[in-house]
Amino acid sequence: MNKQKLKRSIQKKKKNNKIVILLVFTLLIILFLIGTSYLCYHLYHNYKNYKDYTHILEKIIVDDSQITEKKTERMLQIEELQKQNKEIIGWLEISGTKINYPVTQGIDNDFYLSHNYMKEKSTAGSLFLDKDYDLVNGSTNYLIYGHRTKQGLMFEDLIKYAKEEFYKEHKTIRFTTTTEDCEYEILAVFYSRVYYQSEQNVFRYYYFVNAKNEKEYQDFIENAKKSSIYETGVTATYGEQLLTLSTCEYSQKNGRFVVVAKKIIAPSE
Repeated sequence: MNKQKLKRSIQKKKKNNKIVILLVFTLLIILFLIGTSYLCYHLYHNYKNYKDYTHILEKIIVDDSQITEKKTERMLQIEELQKQNKEIIGWLEISGTKINYPVTQGIDNDFYLSHNYMKEKSTAGSLFLDKDYDLVNGSTNYLIYGHRTKQGLMFEDLIKYAKEEFYKEHKTIRFTTTTEDCEYEILAVFYSRVYYQSEQNVFRYYYFVNAKNEKEYQDFIENAKKSSIYETGVTATYGEQLLTLSTCEYSQKNGRFVVVAKKIIAPSE
């Protein structure tokens, strides 16, 4: 009798072990399928994000007869893009990088963090101008934000300016709107972060869009130059149009990497 009980006990344990093994195997398959699905989803969105921003301008053909000294081809192309989305306000290009994108401006600074220039959902987002910039009357500083992405899109390449050698070979930025097509000369490159409201005597560059007076303008320039990780030999005086590019930087919490430039001359096509 004891032998039969022992035999049944052994058989029961074997059966339970088989059930456990089956459950573990099933769970592993489910996890594998979930992981594979996530990877496929991630790869698809990486591809879509890249495709969304590939050869945009090349697809926009404008009438050569409309091109003049005051209206470049790129300005006309932006006008065509605005027919697709009126919130496209310009185009930013930096040679030696992948930064060659339309710039948007929304009613807030959140929407284009997760939407592309066609207002479609996108993990890469879009480059966008600070909501407080006055496109009608103009403001002192074009403050433009953008993500950094693993596939190298948006402002990922902006971090190249952390190396002075790269700066020396790429000192200018081209920024175009429907009213002007200009080059901007870099005057400062620095690391920063989003500061707590309680912190005093810190340089909150991200609040500077329009200078109320000459002192406020010069304070911004002096702080930018003081914060710069290398000397560019370039400065700006009150009244000169500024361009500030800002992206995330991961060496500290809420870190930012910033490039500040001033308008100089129209670029050659």
